[in-house]
Amino acid sequence: MEGKEWEGCVCRIRKCVSELLSMEEDLIDDDDEESEDSWDIIGRDLQLKAAFLYCDLSRVIASARDEHKMALTDLGNKLFHFMEELDHAVKSRSVSLTQICYSDTTRALKELVSALQSSY
Repeated sequence: MEGKEWEGCVCRIRKCVSELLSMEEDLIDDDDEESEDSWDIIGRDLQLKAAFLYCDLSRVIASARDEHKMALTDLGNKLFHFMEELDHAVKSRSVSLTQICYSDTTRALKELVSALQSSY
């Protein structure tokens, strides 16, 4: 992958990570009357962001140097595992489970961004 295309993928990954990290308030606030709709919107937003992350991360991994491929693949697998758990927690509408899964997901997101910076 050419430099600009790779940079574009990494930029979109960082933007998506930033948006996911800013969702904490939405995930823990269940006091409003529209919480049923909020859970659905949050769930769809998580699925959309996961799809974008998957596409861009796959392209970055495919073009990464051999010494970084395995580490990025492992981090990606870990991230998508936690995002899937978060998706299930949101679907269950359990605030406490969602908080736990969100915490795991944010940790994996931060590890991924750190790994991308070191491979860049």
